Amino acid sequence: MGRAAIALGYTALAATLVAAGFSRISAALQDPQPAQPPRPTFRTEANYVRVDVYPTLNGAPVMDLTQDDFEILEERVAQKIEQFEHVVIRSAGPQDTRIEPNTVRESRAMMENPRARVFVVFLDTHHVDVGGSHNIRKPLVEALDRLIGPEDLVGVMTPYMSAADITFARKTTTIEGFLARYWTWGERNQINSTDPVEDDYRMCFPGFGPSRQCSDDDRGVADEMIERRREKLTLDALSDLARYLRGVREERKAILAITDGWRLFREDPTLARKLYCQAPSLPPIGVDPRSGRPTADPVVPGQRSNMACERDRQTLAYMDDDRHFRMLLDEANAANVSFYPIDPRGLVVFDEPISKVTTGAPPTGSTTITPLTVDVARLRARLTSLRTLAEATDGLAIVDSNDLSKGMRRVVDDLSSYYLLGYYSSGKLDGRFHAITVRVKRRGVDVRARRGYLAATPGAVMAAAATAAAGAAPAKANAEAAAIATAISPLAAYGREVPIRMQAAAGWKGDPPVATVWVEGELGAAAEFNEQWKGGASMTFELAVAEGPSIASARATVAASVRSFRATLVADHPLQPGEYIVRVAARGVDATILTRDTLHLTLPPSPRATGAIWIRRGQSTGNRDVATADLRFRRSEQVRVEIPTLGNEARAARLLDRTGKALAVPVTAAVRTDSDGSRWMTAQLALSPLAAGDYVIELSEGSDRVLAAFRVIP
Repeated sequence: MGRAAIALGYTALAATLVAAGFSRISAALQDPQPAQPPRPTFRTEANYVRVDVYPTLNGAPVMDLTQDDFEILEERVAQKIEQFEHVVIRSAGPQDTRIEPNTVRESRAMMENPRARVFVVFLDTHHVDVGGSHNIRKPLVEALDRLIGPEDLVGVMTPYMSAADITFARKTTTIEGFLARYWTWGERNQINSTDPVEDDYRMCFPGFGPSRQCSDDDRGVADEMIERRREKLTLDALSDLARYLRGVREERKAILAITDGWRLFREDPTLARKLYCQAPSLPPIGVDPRSGRPTADPVVPGQRSNMACERDRQTLAYMDDDRHFRMLLDEANAANVSFYPIDPRGLVVFDEPISKVTTGAPPTGSTTITPLTVDVARLRARLTSLRTLAEATDGLAIVDSNDLSKGMRRVVDDLSSYYLLGYYSSGKLDGRFHAITVRVKRRGVDVRARRGYLAATPGAVMAAAATAAAGAAPAKANAEAAAIATAISPLAAYGREVPIRMQAAAGWKGDPPVATVWVEGELGAAAEFNEQWKGGASMTFELAVAEGPSIASARATVAASVRSFRATLVADHPLQPGEYIVRVAARGVDATILTRDTLHLTLPPSPRATGAIWIRRGQSTGNRDVATADLRFRRSEQVRVEIPTLGNEARAARLLDRTGKALAVPVTAAVRTDSDGSRWMTAQLALSPLAAGDYVIELSEGSDRVLAAFRVIP
């Protein structure tokens, strides 16, 4: 089940637009840093374990413990504490004094600092209503301002995102601006859905009830499927987040989950009942217009496959979210992740509105008003899930409280002081989970600490030793691998269908050079198969600095038979190099709701550029060059990447695989000048020699190079 696209307001938090597969790597000398006071050095040997401990007395942090007050047991065997540090976090001060990471690689390096704390704010859009998203914005921002220390990092995630898409930063201004601008991010109980899959469910199961020809009853089916799918998407996203954070660092990570909680659906065979007096039929076979191959997926805009709805109905009927939830708790403990669930509703009496919107007519024997006993049970289940999530992961649940600011202060106090301990494990390097118990000798003190760790294997230790013995070569190889991984990582987002996809490039054109931003995009499958977008669409683009006013604007129109669009943004006055955003608003011809997105980009000093524009050519385009923002290509196509430039000479170009190895596939490099004075450095190749997988086009000149990643699909 693909994750549906939402009205894309909050995707801006994760999109630090490296042009979805584009990155620039350049060598630069760093100014020497001022001397810092010496701090304990924490070792990184295979059997060395770090433990962060949060002791409290009557709910308040204990600040005066010494190393002798602690004892650590691993698998019930006492361990000798080798190193000890008490870390007290204070506010990082004004936003403009906080040092931000410039790249994904830098943010990951910062997260490896054992004294830095890592936070993720999880906005459960499926299980928060508009009132809750409005109530939580101010307490959340105030808490983050007090919570984030000078070395801490924070990111934001929603159920529509992959954990790999999170951008970690030290400033909270972006989060504050988002919450102020898009305070309607809560989608629970909303009448208008932003998810095309949910619209499909309502079309497949309209809830008209029995008829003269058939006594089968489909009332309530679509609503039940939507609720179950939303809960599954949220739990899937949290599991993905826990697994991702496990690989980020060993020390504790905190997830602030803004959610009303979950019902934790169990199996319900009645949802899988026979409908419409017939067994589900096979979908019609059509021809994919892009590949020319037979496909069972809909190929006509607006056409829906009832088979897909039936497949989802059977899957959702027999899912067990209670078991999924328990697995999430295990994954969180193995990853040393603590949850701090926060119910933004405050003190609630009813779980659902007095009269909620339903698809079609209410089921037999019911009304739009949920019975009181049922509502009470659902509310209890949601709050229990939040308390269990916190207790099982050594976190803190903020529920049943109308004073959200006070609750957030409890979270801040809970995370503002901790003890960082280190010891050499006496256990075996067996690749298994080793349980850890931390005790404090002082009476009455409650202790929360990581519950264990996954030991390394002998093979992993030998491999690490061999790598270290190779000298400086691994450092260079690791840097290369990190650069390739950074370029490829955005490709994972292309597994989720969205209404529109966009690429952007920022650079300079003309003489004297004028700062210019190019935006190129196309309608995605979520819009292509939506009746409201069938007749075409219109777009507006605004270039701005952070939350400032518009400094340039443009419009674009997509005809009914066209999918791609392009816009050029040039300000009326000279622009300085720096960070900019492009606000995009799109609307289908028959749509009533705008789809919004925000692209973040960097304008470098002249003559440099960032971003890339992509062109495809093949059967799906009638053998014409067509701009594309979907970086998934077929072997029958040719691909061309274009980078803004002021130079006249082509750079050296080659093709790399996902490991950074050069491939013997010819890449043609050239320079093209358009009629408007913009000049492009291009690299083109045919994809027929390539197997399915991820690849990177490298254009280099001296130590400066451009990496542009794309994916070949079957």
